[in-house]
Parts: sequence; C-alpha cells; structure tokens
Amino acid sequence: MRLESFKNVVSVDVEDYFHAEALAHVVPRSQWDRYPCRVDGNTRRLLELFAAREVQATFFVVGWVAERFPALVREIVAAGHELACHSYWHRLIYQLNPKEFREDTQRAKDVIEQIAGLAIYGYRAPTYSIVASSLWALEILVDLGFTYDSSIFPIRHDRYGIPSAPRAPFRIKTPAGPLIEYPLTTFRIGKYSLPVGGGGYLRLLPRWYTRFGIRRAQQEGLPVIVYVHPWEIDPNQPRLPGRLTSRLRHYTNLSKTYDRLNDMLREGTFTSFRESVLAEMAEDVDLYACHQHKN
Repeated sequence: MRLESFKNVVSVDVEDYFHAEALAHVVPRSQWDRYPCRVDGNTRRLLELFAAREVQATFFVVGWVAERFPALVREIVAAGHELACHSYWHRLIYQLNPKEFREDTQRAKDVIEQIAGLAIYGYRAPTYSIVASSLWALEILVDLGFTYDSSIFPIRHDRYGIPSAPRAPFRIKTPAGPLIEYPLTTFRIGKYSLPVGGGGYLRLLPRWYTRFGIRRAQQEGLPVIVYVHPWEIDPNQPRLPGRLTSRLRHYTNLSKTYDRLNDMLREGTFTSFRESVLAEMAEDVDLYACHQHKN
C-alpha cells in the first residue's frame, strides 16, 4: 500500500485523555486541573516518531493545553511542524451559540499565537462538531482570520457528520469570505461513505480495513488525511469510570495505535496541511445549498 505523497497529510489533535468527549460526562471541565496531565509526554513521543520518519505534521492544539505547556508548543514549531487551533475548552460547537464559539476560538487562537510567536490559520472542531446545525461557525472562522478548516466528516455518526458534504477538499464561500475545507478521509461501499485512517477508526478497526479503505479512497483520487490524539498512544493512562460504551470507545487498542500509525508513515510520505498541495485541488462548493438540497 504505497501512498501518493502530495495527497497525504498527518495531523494531531493535541488534547489530554480527560478532554475526550467519551469521558466528558465523567470529568467536568471545572475539574480538569485535578487530573494528572499526560499530553506533554505523549505528544513528545509523536514528535520523536515524526522526526524518525522525517514527517511534517499539523498539530491542532487545545488552548487549555497550550497555556499549561507552552514549551511543548514551541517544540512543535521548532521541529518544523504546523500549529493550528483545536478550540480552548474542547466543547462541541453545536452545543454553543455563535457568541460562545467566537469567544472560545478567539481565546485559543490568541493563546497559541502569543506562545508560538506566529499566526495560525487552521482549525479543527472538537469531535468534528461542525455539522448541519452549526455551519454558522464557518463564517466566524473566516472572520477570525482562519483560512482553512478540517472539521467536516462526510459520514453518518451519532456525534458528528454531514453525509451530503463533498468528500474531496473544497472551497466554501461564507458571508465573511472563502474558507478551504479538508474533510476527513472516507471511501465508498455502495451508497455509503465509511471513515478510514484516523483516531478511533485507526485504533479500533482491523488493519485490513484500514488498508482496504485507503486503497479505495486512493482509487477515487481522494487524499489520505491521518489524524491521531496523543492519548491514543498511551495504554498506561488512568482508567476512569463511565458508561461501558464510552469506555470501550476510549480504551480499546491503546497499545496498538503507535505501531499502526508507524506502519502508515512507513508506507507513504506525509506532510502538514500547510505544506500539502490539497488547497490546489479544492473546488468551489455551496455547502449550505448542498445540504438543503439533500435534506
């Protein structure tokens, strides 16, 4: 399974284990500081892997993490990787109103840029929570100075997804200006779009599924966008109580993610969104009309 280098992007959503949505009902945000942080060590392990594989990546950083680990943010930049924004409080966008979203995103952007000493232009929503009911967030992103987003998953899922969204990179015309969207990688089986190559899909599903899905996506000319969370390579993280389904989602195969990611990096050349040519592939799409037409 060789991957075409100009279409491959690897990204990291820099959050800690207690930020994950699967555990949000167990760890309220007001108690985050009571839990031992492991995000710095896990992220540095990813930095070491990327250095060994000579890979540049995009790191979507939670503002809360950046404030507490400024040295980590600077290490990411010093290693030649791209910094981007993953919110401040890791709240689902469709549970916020526009004012709350703007304030959270501006706070995160300000924190990250001040620490790094450079501007950031990319955004990824917590749990891919830009859905049909929260498309208003795209205009706010443009207004805040972002030029691209990678939050839309063109699938059906209980927590996220816009099934009618394009599956290749596209350009959205918002009232505030244009925004490039990099949807997460999917492949088709009949009329269904299935996710592949990142996060829980890389961790929970067997390797044959990942290889098959990536091969199908490549045959369609789609980019391979890999994403991972630092806590997903940490089998020694604290085990928190919670619903069985949530625990299964969060803790299954934590000991396998690092090797699976390493295998993917070994089989292709990856880069960051900043260094990729994916923006050149983007075609203009009226996402608002597209969604209304298909619903």
